[in-house]
Amino acid sequence: MKKIKRILKSKFFLFAALLLVFFYVNNSSLFVKREAGAPYLLAHRGLAQTFTMENIANDTCTAERIYPPEHPYLENTIPSMEAAFQAGADSVELDIKPTKDGQFAVFHDWTLDCRTPAAGKTSDYTMAQLKELDIGYGYTPDHGKTYPFRGKGTGLMPSLGEVLKLFPDRSFLIHIKSNDAAEGKQLADFLSVRPKEQVERLTVYGGDEPIDALKAELPGIRVMSLATMKSCLIPYIAAGWTGYIPSACERTQLHIPEKIAPWLWGWPDKFLNRMDEANTRVIVVGGDGSDFSSGFDSPEDVKRLPSGYSGGIWTNRIDRIAPLYGK
Repeated sequence: MKKIKRILKSKFFLFAALLLVFFYVNNSSLFVKREAGAPYLLAHRGLAQTFTMENIANDTCTAERIYPPEHPYLENTIPSMEAAFQAGADSVELDIKPTKDGQFAVFHDWTLDCRTPAAGKTSDYTMAQLKELDIGYGYTPDHGKTYPFRGKGTGLMPSLGEVLKLFPDRSFLIHIKSNDAAEGKQLADFLSVRPKEQVERLTVYGGDEPIDALKAELPGIRVMSLATMKSCLIPYIAAGWTGYIPSACERTQLHIPEKIAPWLWGWPDKFLNRMDEANTRVIVVGGDGSDFSSGFDSPEDVKRLPSGYSGGIWTNRIDRIAPLYGK
């Protein structure tokens, strides 16, 4: 009996050891070759003014807390997008809000009060009226002592149509700034008449409801929401050690906080290769996920990434980051 127990015990430990070896080999990047190349650089709102993230909330007026300006560009404008692409961005993120006359303005805030001299929402104004506003009006680096962009932002709020017309061959990440399904349907109607090859270069993210509505109308478009992220990552975390890739991980985009990324099976190279096979783009953002606007904005930030990292990087300072990769 003792001999049988010893045999069973030894077989159990052998099985456990083999299972651990399988875990390691199947999820280690040490045995993975990944095509050499620079990371995919995503410029948040183009080349924009940056600000302190301390005690920031969804309704914080970030224009009132910018750092002393180092360049003349304002977020979500045509010049800022041009500068970002010229600096080496592979894609630019922009925010859209509906207007009174059925268009989409490229603008970040819930209301106009923070950046402009106007009040209310974009939906209270036509696109032509929004063009008359000075979007540089509210920017201050010194608590209201000076306003370096006041008087310089009139006419700079673009429509989404203008952006796509001026940059027909570029990649964009479009952010629907609400959880209104009607906005997803409106965007689907707008994109349905755009050239197919242009739409294929776009990714749209936002609230679950508008993203569901958009995807229902345009099944082929790349989208991301909290729901799509969960439907991909939760089953992957549960079974990804086997190499299993959930169908929800196919043709989507994943924004992975840097502090969570190391817990994903196969991180970094094997995980990135698996997502490549699923035609899914992986973008690493800064921090722990409490604020997805946090990015890699300095050479010191980039040092926190794995050596030789070649996935996507979210940055608020494309002018600083692109040169590090020869872009």
